[in-house]
Amino acid sequence: MIRVEQASRYYDDVCAVDNVSFSIGSGEIVGFLGPNGAGKSTLLKMLCTYLPASSGTLEVAGHDVASEPLAVREKIGYLTEHNALFETMRVSRLLRFMGRARGLRGEYLDQRIAWVTDAMTLGTVTGRRVSECSKGFRQRIGLACSLIHDPPVLLLDEPTHGLDPLQVVAFRDFIRELAPGRAILFSSHILAEVAEISSRLLVLQEGRLCLDETVASLKARADKENNSLEGLVIERVQASAAERSTA
Repeated sequence: MIRVEQASRYYDDVCAVDNVSFSIGSGEIVGFLGPNGAGKSTLLKMLCTYLPASSGTLEVAGHDVASEPLAVREKIGYLTEHNALFETMRVSRLLRFMGRARGLRGEYLDQRIAWVTDAMTLGTVTGRRVSECSKGFRQRIGLACSLIHDPPVLLLDEPTHGLDPLQVVAFRDFIRELAPGRAILFSSHILAEVAEISSRLLVLQEGRLCLDETVASLKARADKENNSLEGLVIERVQASAAERSTA
């Protein structure tokens, strides 16, 4: 459902994403890791058509990001890191607005609003303005907006930011329930959180993909080498940085 081939993105002479290739199929939950400035958010913005690639090919649900941007936008739910919302809107009105913006109408729109309200446990805040909601609720409102049209592809940038520990656990369970029939790519700085929910890890270092491996394989290798999952990932990131410095 997601295919990235030799994708690069430059800001003037600075390379933010460097010749990255990977694919994500239906039913996969893939965690996206990397240090600050590694290029994770840039690549997510490229996939959602917000930023054009400087080179390479990106496809979402069979549609080319460059030549079919509107078709791609219909297929994705995107939660941004900073979760921009209409502050003065009441939550119920915001959900209806977002549903209508996605082309939903009538009974189906009402059904989707009811579903995301229940799934994100927003019942107690639907009458409030967004500005009156806590950070945790605002994050859940943003996720509800990204799911309102039942997209087959989810792009989530730091989706648990602002959630308390119980909400994080509930979020993991919810994402697992969503996975069948969907491709889910989510970015996080927290390896333990990503490993808990993902079937596979992608790790960026200075714009380059330095690791693409299943969590099960990494855990087995960590046990064999008397290492930790975190230790293996850090070693790979450091090795990639060293390779780049000597290239």
